[in-house]
Amino acid sequence: MVKQLLRVSVWLPHRLDPEVTFKKMWTAKSLCSAQIMLLQLKEGRLCNCMFPKTQQYWIGILKYCTIRASHNRVKFQVSKVNDKQSVADTRMATTAEGTKIAAGKSPSGVCDGSQHSLEAKMKHINLSFAACGFLGIYHLGAAAAFYRHGKKLLKVVKAFAGASAGSLAATVLLAVPENIEKCKQFAYGFAEEVRKLNFGAVTPGYDFMKTLREGIESILPSNAHEIAENRLYVSVTNTKNGENHLVSNFASREDLIKVLLASSFVPVYAGIKPVEYKGEKWVDGGLTNGLPILPVGRTVTISPFSGRLDICPQDKGRVDLYVKFAKQDIMLSLANLVRLNQALFPPNQEKMELLYKNGFDDAVHFLLKENWFE
Repeated sequence: MVKQLLRVSVWLPHRLDPEVTFKKMWTAKSLCSAQIMLLQLKEGRLCNCMFPKTQQYWIGILKYCTIRASHNRVKFQVSKVNDKQSVADTRMATTAEGTKIAAGKSPSGVCDGSQHSLEAKMKHINLSFAACGFLGIYHLGAAAAFYRHGKKLLKVVKAFAGASAGSLAATVLLAVPENIEKCKQFAYGFAEEVRKLNFGAVTPGYDFMKTLREGIESILPSNAHEIAENRLYVSVTNTKNGENHLVSNFASREDLIKVLLASSFVPVYAGIKPVEYKGEKWVDGGLTNGLPILPVGRTVTISPFSGRLDICPQDKGRVDLYVKFAKQDIMLSLANLVRLNQALFPPNQEKMELLYKNGFDDAVHFLLKENWFE
């Protein structure tokens, strides 16, 4: 179904010239929306809210567009390639031919001058991992996919950023990717420990930050701060003024660990006393900037919450509604509400393993789509 939707979304009638007016573009967009509704209807998700005649009408529309598209697809692509100013704006990278066109190549492999400018833009890539608590296991799955199949991407990544659990995943991927498996096992054990407590991490007497520190110290190498210097950006929140800071300078391994602990310190949940660093007190960076976007280059975003992100779960619904929280555009869905609960109260071992697998699979899908998979 997904492949069919992608094909339909890039097929347009032959009368649609690259220089179309805004009105015609809006009409094309509306038609694609109708096609999406039809696909949902045929899956049985809209059967209860549409009349039979309406259903047959949209089926006819879809068939008509599919027949017309099969005759005009190549012509439309060629016209876009010839218009060099339009190449960078095409959204046809969902197919193999579309990927070549978006990179400035025709389906036959002939290049034009726009390819070089696009390649220049892609030379500066950043990775940013969202704040997510115990759902950080999803990040580790994505990190494992990058490490195994994304060497081509990692070679051009200039900076790694993150907040809360996302900063931990970013640090591991940057400084010691060979320890991702060890980090995963620690996350499983940490989650199991919290699950056994009567009130989770807020159980009186439980030292959440002590356990987290022990895990970080066992995973990071002695020169982690040197590797992270000016390449790792950790989101933290200052308790005095409530402002967000992205810390990227680390004088020692201990400084790096303190910043990572500060970025993961959720007040009350993780303890009462904020983390002290350079004479000031700091708490979870996810409260003010849960998904750092760096000012230079393209920032690839990763999150276990469904939303407007590069790598994330793809929740399906009749209407896409988004809420902006700590600079993240998150879809307003029941699935995301469940994930929010799981971020603080970790799910069972089976679910944790599934989250890891989902992170791995979603990252692989992204690598394939962007032609970075190897």
